[in-house]
Amino acid sequence: MYEQKADVCHAYQFLKNNGLKDDNIIVFMYDDIAFNVDNPRPGVIINHPDGDDVYDGVPKDYTGNDTSINNLFAVILGNKTAVKGGSGKVVNSGPNDHIFFYYAGHGGAGSVLMPTDEELYAKELIDVLKTKHASGTYKSMAIYLEACESGSMFEGLLPQGLNIYAVTASNASENSWEFYCPGSYPPPPPEYKTCLGDLFSISWLEDR
Repeated sequence: MYEQKADVCHAYQFLKNNGLKDDNIIVFMYDDIAFNVDNPRPGVIINHPDGDDVYDGVPKDYTGNDTSINNLFAVILGNKTAVKGGSGKVVNSGPNDHIFFYYAGHGGAGSVLMPTDEELYAKELIDVLKTKHASGTYKSMAIYLEACESGSMFEGLLPQGLNIYAVTASNASENSWEFYCPGSYPPPPPEYKTCLGDLFSISWLEDR
């Protein structure tokens, strides 16, 4: 799980460094690894063997049990009254806005796993995206999904005409792959017993 959370933190830094303001970024993460006893560098998360700390400054909008499916859907739809806990930030977008939605985590056929261990099913996500489109509150949306079998969240399900561009780390029946792992090249620093990132995510984050 280290690698997916490092991906998310790196994604925040990527967006921030490319000019987005914190007011326009909403972060969901369980926030349980930076100060975990197994983290060899307490308070620091890295996404590359020689990388900087990607945890520093990351907004903790929704952490722990606040990273629920209910809150995710409320945030996407801009429904502040449906949010329970967290910062209360939602996607308060208008008809000329462009939305980028990035997820990194575990997946299986037709679902991905939220940090709360709730299964988010493909049909539920598609229904929310349809509702968002019907509300006329975005111009275009890009979705990057990092998970095993992540293609199953959209293949044959995402309708034409929603102006949504979805990219997944794998097709509907294959794994996504970790990177910077012990025993591979390049490896993580010797004190790390975990992978630092995922191949799909580091490919766009490092602009490979």
